[in-house]
Amino acid sequence: MKDLRSWLISLLSVLVFVSPAAAGDNFITLASTTSTQASGLFDYFLPIFTAGTGIEVRVIAAGTGQALKIGENGDADVLLVHDRVGEAEFVREGFGLGRREVMYNDFVIIGPKRDPAGIRDLRDAVAAFRKIAAAKALFLSRGDDSGTHRMERRLWQEAEIDPGVSGTDWYREAGTGMGEVLNMSAGTGAYTLSDRATWLSFKNRADLELLAGGDPRLFNQYSLILVNPARHPHVKTEAAKRFIDWMTSRAGQRTIADFRVEGEPLFFPNASQ
Repeated sequence: MKDLRSWLISLLSVLVFVSPAAAGDNFITLASTTSTQASGLFDYFLPIFTAGTGIEVRVIAAGTGQALKIGENGDADVLLVHDRVGEAEFVREGFGLGRREVMYNDFVIIGPKRDPAGIRDLRDAVAAFRKIAAAKALFLSRGDDSGTHRMERRLWQEAEIDPGVSGTDWYREAGTGMGEVLNMSAGTGAYTLSDRATWLSFKNRADLELLAGGDPRLFNQYSLILVNPARHPHVKTEAAKRFIDWMTSRAGQRTIADFRVEGEPLFFPNASQ
């Protein structure tokens, strides 16, 4: 009996000291974009995922370029980003396994109601950028290597304009996230490129309006990528796969579709079932 009592005490000691640590370790790190965070999407669907799986998701919100770098360094388990070119390179170089498309929306051009560049209702984003440059109307860039900034650079390139050279008096780089850039645009009456979700969630609009959009070039695809555990053995592969599988499942896709602001959807699920 004494031996049995000693064994039980030893077992309880193990449970007391090991179980809390194990429970506290039941999380994954998600590197994602400031646009998904600013939209409120994570606050909506992450508690639903955690309630169903017991897995906590800790988010590092940064521009897509920085999120990809975080993945390269092994400082995240999974990525949710929106730059096809950068994502393909990330996977090709062996930093990520697979790429699962999960949802989309689009980019829009925001500007002051008086619209000094005259771009209102244009469905050609390149033509709108050319008109902004021709008018030397103030344009505020994220300047942070985010997916939005990468899209903006591609539009300037297609317009055959280098605003960093030709626009020193009207083109400014903020080096910050989408919500902050919209706040700065509201304060200065500047044009900017925004993802639609952050714009719909943005409250401090002041004199800003959505002036131009609808160009197929502005399609904005979000994808999930598992950080390669062969590069970084500490990656929580199984838990990260559960997150990816849930996001791309019918339940996860329905949760994304149900997320709305004032009745309007911010993201549209499009994972292959």
